[in-house]
Amino acid sequence: MRQQVIASSETKMRPPLTDDQFSALIDEHKGIIYKIAHSYCRNAEDRKDLIQEIIVHVWKSHGRYDPRFKQSTWIYRIALNVAISAYRREKRRSERTSPLEEIIIEPAAKQGPGETDPKIVTLHRLIDQLDELNRALMILYLDDNSYRDIAGILGLTETNVATKINRLKLKIKEQFNQTNPD
Repeated sequence: MRQQVIASSETKMRPPLTDDQFSALIDEHKGIIYKIAHSYCRNAEDRKDLIQEIIVHVWKSHGRYDPRFKQSTWIYRIALNVAISAYRREKRRSERTSPLEEIIIEPAAKQGPGETDPKIVTLHRLIDQLDELNRALMILYLDDNSYRDIAGILGLTETNVATKINRLKLKIKEQFNQTNPD
């Protein structure tokens, strides 16, 4: 019982951010938010909605931010949790629609700058086919996060992160070589 009292007194709420402080926080970490949204949504309107939802969750949870961790780690964790939840909601919704409706509702996503290289497009397609956890692992890995940071964001051990990433790299390399034999 005493441990619970100590634990609850240690998790003090932080003072609320001013509008300017919050804007600066989002501006500093918008690359993370956009990258996660782009990785989990192909439709531009869905991406905008997801970005808004992530920002709302950052705002609501700022009082629980633990300064022992980097803000980028904290924002990655929020963004991935929100994106995975939205992805699962969309997946359940799309299972209730016919394939024809999906084609009509969601036109093909436009390629961004730098994505005209067929090899890059293939790599994105292979990553998009991964389940939520593995996709998150690859996004974080490709963004040059350390295994320690990835472990903190996803709630895994560093060893587990290293093992999973190595297996994913081998799997993606094999699939890539099958689709691009040159």
